[in-house]
Amino acid sequence: MASLGARTVASLLREYARRTAFRGGNPYRAKAYSRAADSLAALAVPLDMLLAEDRLEEIPGVGKAIADIITKLHKTGTHPSLEKLRKEIPAGVLEMLSVPGLRPEKVLRLYKELGISSLAELEAAAKDNRIKKAKGLGAALQAKILQNLAIAKSGEGRLHLHRAAILLAHAKDSLRKARPELKRVTIAGDFRRGCELVDELTIVAEAPRVAKTSKASAADGLQVCLSNRKHFGAALLFATGSAAHLEQLQALATEKGMRLESDGLQKGRTLIAGDEAEIYCALGLPFIDPELREGRGELELALRGKLPKLVSDQDLRGILHCHTDASDGTETLEAMAKATRQRGYEYFGVADHSKSAHYAGGLSVEEIAQQHREADLLNKRFGKDFRILKGIESDILADGSLDYPDEVLERFDFVVASIHGRFKLDRKAQTQRLLRAISNPHTTIIGHMTGRQLQRRPGYEIDVDKVLRASAKHDVVVEINAHPWRLDLDWRWHQAAVEFGCMMSINPDAHSIPELDHMHWGVEMARKGGVPADRVLNAMTLPEITRYLRQKRRLLTRAA
Repeated sequence: MASLGARTVASLLREYARRTAFRGGNPYRAKAYSRAADSLAALAVPLDMLLAEDRLEEIPGVGKAIADIITKLHKTGTHPSLEKLRKEIPAGVLEMLSVPGLRPEKVLRLYKELGISSLAELEAAAKDNRIKKAKGLGAALQAKILQNLAIAKSGEGRLHLHRAAILLAHAKDSLRKARPELKRVTIAGDFRRGCELVDELTIVAEAPRVAKTSKASAADGLQVCLSNRKHFGAALLFATGSAAHLEQLQALATEKGMRLESDGLQKGRTLIAGDEAEIYCALGLPFIDPELREGRGELELALRGKLPKLVSDQDLRGILHCHTDASDGTETLEAMAKATRQRGYEYFGVADHSKSAHYAGGLSVEEIAQQHREADLLNKRFGKDFRILKGIESDILADGSLDYPDEVLERFDFVVASIHGRFKLDRKAQTQRLLRAISNPHTTIIGHMTGRQLQRRPGYEIDVDKVLRASAKHDVVVEINAHPWRLDLDWRWHQAAVEFGCMMSINPDAHSIPELDHMHWGVEMARKGGVPADRVLNAMTLPEITRYLRQKRRLLTRAA
């Protein structure tokens, strides 16, 4: 038989991953296969080429064992282990693994005990209350299935930002190596716009022998758009999107007697502009940052000269809301602080879990005192140019109170107040819970306000508008949680927060040294939400944030 292409092999490897998950054992094996399948689907060069040059292990997530599986699948269209696994479970059962929170062992029970063998059958069984009545499955699982089926459908095929970044970086590198004649190899699509989930991986490149612009798929999962030098900017503009933004640009061009297409801005047969910035200029607009291009009023702001100067990675001066091995982090306070300093920041805000978070090793009062002594010693060694700020991520209890008494909370430089349980309170009760926490004078920052986890669970129901207004009133900072699974508060609410007068804080919620670099994804969300640097707490220098936090404590003392 003919050898298979990358996309087909990726599909088979993804099937292999799902079937392996039902076998139990090491759960990371199935995840490794799945990630390798994502990488295969985004190849920028033919799989045949990589095999011929013995370069499979250059693919992100592909080691020797997975390379051997890929080779077998490519040459024969199957694998002995895959054929063996196929005899155990029907193909439709694999679909159910796409439902967040539905683990392989539960899927097996649904199949074996209720005969459910597809997503459609799962939805029907849940709506008919068949799962609720089954012993060992129950009402809670049925409710979770009904809730998360929508997530499974909406998130199918979409990648988290950090995962898309790895695949696109590899695609760029591979494309440059395979086709050295290409210039200006540039990432486009919804990744360039900073979307929290990436639908299509897209690259634009300048080619020496292209008439105008041609869109092609170098491998089925990766869109590569080639253009000549003259039309490159227009090709990049159209490959970036969004569709709504482009429609508005085209309408404006029509109003001005011009025509905007993927080969440039034209008046009659004359090319007015082919460069991206020149196209905006010719339309009477300043350059609009890609993150803002969603058709949500950015053209009106641009025409009025009101576009915000967006925050950048370089604007951030410190890191807040990080965990250490005192709670559920993997590194010591000293290691996390030093890693933060090495990245050029001026301060590190430790915020380990509080005593109610037993599952995460929440700190007792004695452990807080011990951590503060350690921070004081380290600060003496760091000197004046770097400082550990003493914080805590205090759980917001069901009634809205924080889980330490005032005399403990007043010891901290800052307090991140977050919800970690009781997600199913109704909208009114959950909103009141947050409002009470915000009105607590010890609260500095509201952490991951809606509690969402992308492609895992929706946020709990709250009145975001009311919570943001209360945050502004009480001078409580709103967190933009930069963890790529959270990215909470959703960027669609950022402009409202800024208009109400809220300060924002871009926090990595880091539990390890590599996770400190999640800051970039928080910056992307802030930019997409139209947040300027002067509204970001940790864009303050060390002296500025020290004064800010001291002022808050003085006001607290006066109120007491």
